[in-house]
Amino acid sequence: MAMTITSPSYLLGSPEPSKRHSTCQFKTDKPWLDQHSNQGEAINRLDKLEKDMKDPPNNVDNDIVKRIHGSMIGMALGDALGAYVEFRPRHYLVQNPVTELKDGGTWGLKKGQFTDDTSMALCLANSLVARQDYVPYDQLVRYTWWYKNGYMSSTGRCFDIGAATKQSLREFERRQIHFAAKHKIPLDQLDFLSDPELLKKFDVNCSEKGVAGNGALMRLAPVPLFFYKHPIEAIEYSGLSGLITHGDDKVYDACRYYGALIVAAVNGATREELLDENFYENHKEWFRNKPLHPDIKKIVQGSYKKGGYDGGIRGKGYIVSALEAALWAFWSEKDSFRAGVLAAVNLGDDTDTTAAIYGQLAGAYYGYENLPKEWAKEVYATNFIQCLSKWIAYEGTKWSPEGSKTSKISFETLNESPCEKETNLNELQVPEKNPNYQMQSSAKKIYTRSDSISTVKQFTGVAASSRPRSRTFVDPSETLKFDSNMQYGATGRKAVEHEDYSFLPQRKIFKLLTI
Repeated sequence: MAMTITSPSYLLGSPEPSKRHSTCQFKTDKPWLDQHSNQGEAINRLDKLEKDMKDPPNNVDNDIVKRIHGSMIGMALGDALGAYVEFRPRHYLVQNPVTELKDGGTWGLKKGQFTDDTSMALCLANSLVARQDYVPYDQLVRYTWWYKNGYMSSTGRCFDIGAATKQSLREFERRQIHFAAKHKIPLDQLDFLSDPELLKKFDVNCSEKGVAGNGALMRLAPVPLFFYKHPIEAIEYSGLSGLITHGDDKVYDACRYYGALIVAAVNGATREELLDENFYENHKEWFRNKPLHPDIKKIVQGSYKKGGYDGGIRGKGYIVSALEAALWAFWSEKDSFRAGVLAAVNLGDDTDTTAAIYGQLAGAYYGYENLPKEWAKEVYATNFIQCLSKWIAYEGTKWSPEGSKTSKISFETLNESPCEKETNLNELQVPEKNPNYQMQSSAKKIYTRSDSISTVKQFTGVAASSRPRSRTFVDPSETLKFDSNMQYGATGRKAVEHEDYSFLPQRKIFKLLTI
């Protein structure tokens, strides 16, 4: 008898575990992290979910919470500041620099609302907290909830998605259908897959080879924040988290390096330690002595320490350029989150992502209390992010390699890698170095055993240095005429494929795309 394929759970909701297939028994003890979709009803908005959240049962290190909270809000601030002028070229921003949070702009957002960068990071954080572990399958499930239903969106819908991410999520959906049929699992229950053996069998690397966009880096922060006590796992998972949607060695190593910087910042590293050209050599055990891609190694060795845009720094969609731009902003604007994030935005082009990447590291370094208060209070769903930050710290502190059942790394099989300065507007007091930094960050003291299970697909492929970041976005004006053959996007409104038209004035972008 042929198996009936039903709609996945992001459309229909899912029955309670007692009524589900025996392999799909996952249920979080934090219901506010679920999709909140009942038989096709719209999901709850983040600002409404804030009322349902509860703090962790036990207190965690307050300094750690401040740094985690700072990283999450710093990312959201960079995203919101940059969203106003996303796709604007550098010459426009020289004449019209961003200096404050504003509403309107490219997407017509309210002040403090964010785009795909922060939405995907919240999906990733929710997965880590709900599963209490690194489960890439669940990460893809939540990314798909966002793409299809607007889960963790600041507007209630997915209105901005990179083409590489979109393609990978569509591939994930295709694989779910085949997996459900092969293992005779109802498709509408597969999002809650809990069987460890089946989770290992599902191939989560859904990207094509050679895809090196910045979409993997823009959402990274929750991984190193969650695993801050375990640098080896934090760095490996950081790299792997990027590969599930962007399959390139440069993505893997860019995420590993930036993840290591965030781990060090959470543990109290000084600016000098973070920007040290010998950072990799000084923390080689964290990387398990695995070398970095030459393009990433150049950045580690200080390629970003030059004269901003005029010196070749670009806020583009290529992950190497994005990483270099974010670190330039952190290096050039000493002791000021405000000046650094504005420098990142005012590079132009992929403004929200460059600034969001900057905000992840800078926020962890400065801590929440040293972010611009008048901006931080404007971030959409700020109470949700604050509570989620506490849970990241709480569950991350409890996690251990020995207790992980679904995400242990086979270290033996992963020896090769898969596959202009602005005015200082607000002086901030630099946090003192945590005296426990060296103790906390010593890989030899923290991790002494090697667990093994699954292997990870190795990625190679053609260089993508000339590939622009490709975006799918919805025209916010709703006044343009679209070609009758254009397909509707996930939001139910017609979507436009964007291939780096940032060199044009914004008012002409939509005209060009709709011809």
